[in-house]
Amino acid sequence: MAPEISTTSMLFLLVFILIPISLSYFYSLQLGGSITWSSIRGVAQLFLIGYLLTFLFELPPNQGIPIMLAVMMTVASFHAAKKGNGIPNVLALIFVIFVAVEVLVLSMWIGFGMIDFTAEQVIPMSGMVIGNSMVAIGLALERLKNEFKENHDRILAALSLGANPQEATQPIIRKIVRAAMIPNVDGLKTIGLVQLPGMMTGLILAGVSPIVAIRYQIVISISIFVAVSLSAMLITLLVYRFFFNDKMQVKRISEIDT
Repeated sequence: MAPEISTTSMLFLLVFILIPISLSYFYSLQLGGSITWSSIRGVAQLFLIGYLLTFLFELPPNQGIPIMLAVMMTVASFHAAKKGNGIPNVLALIFVIFVAVEVLVLSMWIGFGMIDFTAEQVIPMSGMVIGNSMVAIGLALERLKNEFKENHDRILAALSLGANPQEATQPIIRKIVRAAMIPNVDGLKTIGLVQLPGMMTGLILAGVSPIVAIRYQIVISISIFVAVSLSAMLITLLVYRFFFNDKMQVKRISEIDT
């Protein structure tokens, strides 16, 4: 089992933050303030979530788990929705996708006996799934806007030749979903060879057998891959329609953002 990290060691670790701050100052990157604030905020949030999890772990699973999952999905929804500014009901759509993906993944975990329905297991693993899905949805929304902006004339030409919105945007949808899946596909190819993944590393540090740690890592890696793929596909299929008006005419991005 890994030794407990002392408070003194933690404080000394903060000295390393001076390295990127110094580089920012030396190369005039103007990131010193952002680095300092992000570091302070990140440490504060981690300590806060540590105390919150301690409290939730003491509650019955049917109370602590729903509370934390609701908080994580709500925060993730607000963060991802920023990329879809101007799209009607995008926040609600993202939240529904998170709920659907989480229910699917959690049903698989519990149904096949991969984990127990305890806060100590459900919350950390769900956090990884929700976090990666949040990034995938945000990137999909951002790419969707960029693709419609860059391919406005092509979509307009396809519509004028008799294509419906679904047919006109099929190449874009395919491109966005493919872009969301490729990083995870590449990650699965090199998992365990380039680096030991986070969950596996944490379990090994906690004294768990490497074979057991590998099994948990396989579960979470496949779960993240499925969740990211579904999230990107669902948000793209649900949102692309908002780029067309009632007359099936493609809108300009300026009309969406306002």
